[in-house]
Amino acid sequence: MKLHNFSAGPCVLPKEVITKASEALLDFDNGLSIIEISHRSKPFVDVMEKARALALELLGLEGKGYKALFLQGGASTQFLMVALNLLEKRAGYLNTGTWADKAIKEARIYDDIYEVASSKQANYNYIPKGYDIPSDYDYFHCTSNNTIFGTQMKSFPKTDIPMVCDMSSDIFSRVIDYSQFDLIYAGAQKNLGPAGTTLVIVKEDILGKVSRKIPSMMDYKVHIDKSSMFNTPPVFAVYTSMLTLEWLKNLGGVKAIEEVNEMKARIMYSEIDLNPLFKGFAAKEDRSNMNATFTLLNDDLKETFEAMCVEAGISGINGHRSVGGYRASMYNALSIDSVKALVEVMSELESKA
Repeated sequence: MKLHNFSAGPCVLPKEVITKASEALLDFDNGLSIIEISHRSKPFVDVMEKARALALELLGLEGKGYKALFLQGGASTQFLMVALNLLEKRAGYLNTGTWADKAIKEARIYDDIYEVASSKQANYNYIPKGYDIPSDYDYFHCTSNNTIFGTQMKSFPKTDIPMVCDMSSDIFSRVIDYSQFDLIYAGAQKNLGPAGTTLVIVKEDILGKVSRKIPSMMDYKVHIDKSSMFNTPPVFAVYTSMLTLEWLKNLGGVKAIEEVNEMKARIMYSEIDLNPLFKGFAAKEDRSNMNATFTLLNDDLKETFEAMCVEAGISGINGHRSVGGYRASMYNALSIDSVKALVEVMSELESKA
């Protein structure tokens, strides 16, 4: 039985993507595996170019001055890279979770970082609102979705300074105006592909304005000039990401997957709210469509509930230690049937209690 994979990341991928990727491991180019071919060969250069083009197309950013890059080091390296490339004097950060907090810590190595708002005192169970962003800052940084705590920004502030967003856990999941951002980055292992590559979407005209010297490997301009091939790229991760982007396009794009994601979230949160055995963690107005966090109110039922989940083939719902309880990660490739399977177990538990 195929498990219902609610893992927060690395996470579920479309079945057809896994099938095609596994076939490419055996034979991608006339008897050569995708992980054997030269990254400079035309077959892989074509993969890289298609992946970069699809990323811009699906986000509606074609012809708007943006470049797409597939880099290494995860979103954690981007915490540092953003500051190196954009921070001259001071920047503003919205602190909404563990990863936003880590981004602030890394940026502070280089200069003055100001938290425009934070929900840390409430263990990040909501998204701050009504804060001011000074117009003389170099940029504003936010995290669109908080995987650990299950909160998601439903709207973004209006500002005249460059806006940077970590979209690691909800990129390509919903329709928004992506052109309001000057730089977007996202680790692949949520909605895009396997761990090993990070997508960066950057508007070229914000680069080249800092006075510091930037190491070549950390310089966005270098990677743009080399078409994301400055060093050997993570070939398999990029190829699988390209397959996922093709899958999403064939499905109808971001608009089509948003409708599915909203339906999954409605089903999941309806059970959490109506079932007296469970309680949601995040503030209702800030609940994430990607990560539903909740607790079981009666610890005596914990063993029973978890055994029922195993029996139903449900995997990966344990909550992060920062929150406890459970976390149902509902990324793009997770089916509605998987969500229904979890809800059925929760409902059955109520009938037994």
